[in-house]
Amino acid sequence: MENIAKGQFVIVDIETGFCVLTANNDSARPQVFVHDLDRSLIQFHFTLKGSSKLVFNEGNYSLNNAEDKSLLLYNPQRDLPIHMELDPNTWTVSVVISIKKFHALFSSESDSISFLSEENIDKKYYQDGVISPSMAIILNQLMHFNLNASIQTLYFKGKVYELLSHYFNQTVEGGAEQCPFLVDASNVAKIKKAKDIIINRMTEPPSLQELAEMAGLSLRKLKEGFKQIYGATVYQFLFDYKMEVSRRLLESGESNVNEVGLKVGYSTASHFISAFKKKYGTTPKKYIMSVSS
Repeated sequence: MENIAKGQFVIVDIETGFCVLTANNDSARPQVFVHDLDRSLIQFHFTLKGSSKLVFNEGNYSLNNAEDKSLLLYNPQRDLPIHMELDPNTWTVSVVISIKKFHALFSSESDSISFLSEENIDKKYYQDGVISPSMAIILNQLMHFNLNASIQTLYFKGKVYELLSHYFNQTVEGGAEQCPFLVDASNVAKIKKAKDIIINRMTEPPSLQELAEMAGLSLRKLKEGFKQIYGATVYQFLFDYKMEVSRRLLESGESNVNEVGLKVGYSTASHFISAFKKKYGTTPKKYIMSVSS
């Protein structure tokens, strides 16, 4: 582990060729974290908060990764050491896994993941994406854990497998190239509009029919398109989003449990507590205690 100012860079080795790197910069100035990697490794980078930049080739090339965004990088032709610049108040999680290990995980689905195909095996690969609410929950769990050291590796391994499942469900199985409906950019824009509507009205969301009309879609296209883009039904997405917002509000300490419940649309504390426990397996009060201990 490398501590720098009010920042922290933590490496958790799961097994050979498989590790998780978490970095947080809670200071008021940018921080740089560096870690050597070779060309046999696939890199997934997730920015939960703030913004980060990956720098390559001695500063001659860089990729920005904004809040709630992800980057997948693989280049079998040259080593890609991590040189990450974090803006103030930025949190990131990176997953690094060998191509051999990755092939073993997805052997039966390799045809649906383009860079695993035989014709692309020696080609470099880049993909950017959006962090879904389900992914955000897992990433925050990787950032904020309170575990006995003896089970930390097992916990991280399970969480990373869960994270990759959500990642590829969203970016591959739900990719536009596999769904003719999503080839139409106007339909994609309408689905995104529907997502913005339910987020902005999360305390009093419209019905599915009302949402479809507001977005300019048929009910069937709303359901199909939303599931393809976001990997969840409209209301499952909204539930995950509300729980993520409530989790962040609880962590901030600025609102009590009743106030947080009201802010995310629950009229009674008991309903909010029940929903929170369904999502996270613990009550809001116990969750606050776990992150503040």
